[in-house]
Amino acid sequence: MTDKTMTPEDVVSRLRSGMTIGIGGWGSRRKPMALVRALLRTKITDLTVVSYGGPDIGLLAAAGRIRKLVTAFVTLDSIPLEPHYRAVREGGSIELMEIDEAMFMWGLHAAANRLPFLPVRAGIGSDVMRVNPGLRTVTSPYEDGEEFVAVPALRMDAALVHLNRADRLGNGQYLGPDPYFDDLFCEAADTAYVSCEQLVETAELTKDAAPQTLLVKRHSVTGVTETPNGAHFTSCAPDYGRDESFQKLYATTPWPEFAERFLSGPAEQDYRTAVRTWHEEQQ
Repeated sequence: MTDKTMTPEDVVSRLRSGMTIGIGGWGSRRKPMALVRALLRTKITDLTVVSYGGPDIGLLAAAGRIRKLVTAFVTLDSIPLEPHYRAVREGGSIELMEIDEAMFMWGLHAAANRLPFLPVRAGIGSDVMRVNPGLRTVTSPYEDGEEFVAVPALRMDAALVHLNRADRLGNGQYLGPDPYFDDLFCEAADTAYVSCEQLVETAELTKDAAPQTLLVKRHSVTGVTETPNGAHFTSCAPDYGRDESFQKLYATTPWPEFAERFLSGPAEQDYRTAVRTWHEEQQ
């Protein structure tokens, strides 16, 4: 068995400009934010990003790292519109493929199964075909002759996901209410990197939790890194909820000011210290 433990810096050192990167989680829930911040500390750019988007997209978009975005939405959940995504979208500075949530899921399934596309009913009769002129339809070869949208596989060079626990082999476990398709992101990518709240021994993963919580399997994982509070400021239930006050600060602070105060340090610890100092100032 291979020990796959890495640091966040090790993970991003394996990424390159121009790659297609998948980011797991959902909106402002269980996003691999420590890995996103590590990515921001590099000069990597010109990315195609595949994500059920949240502040991961906002941070990368505001920093000018995204060339193309493939998504079903970009939201902060309790704040409906992600402000930095909205700015680049309205400014037309990134290419966008915006599809239905179900279409997005089946694109992940197609990629995970190494298929070029999967047929879905979602999208037929909607504007999704108009705003994505590259989408094609296929006709059933059977007697029904039904027409479907051919959702292209969402293949990725690398996937980044965050889970509650993992072992050194790359098995990852979620303990919250929803898997958020993180397993599909890992299986749909050429390489996959799991950050986690806690590294534990393999036997501990199912000692006090149902086997189905063992979401991500080691065969689809390239590296694993322990990043306590690594989803901040998004939620990582049941370990912690969303940092609502800090998220509001993020959404209302001009990007240069926010980046200078919280993202200019050379390490994740600098971010944590800046966040802790800000919270102390609010008391």
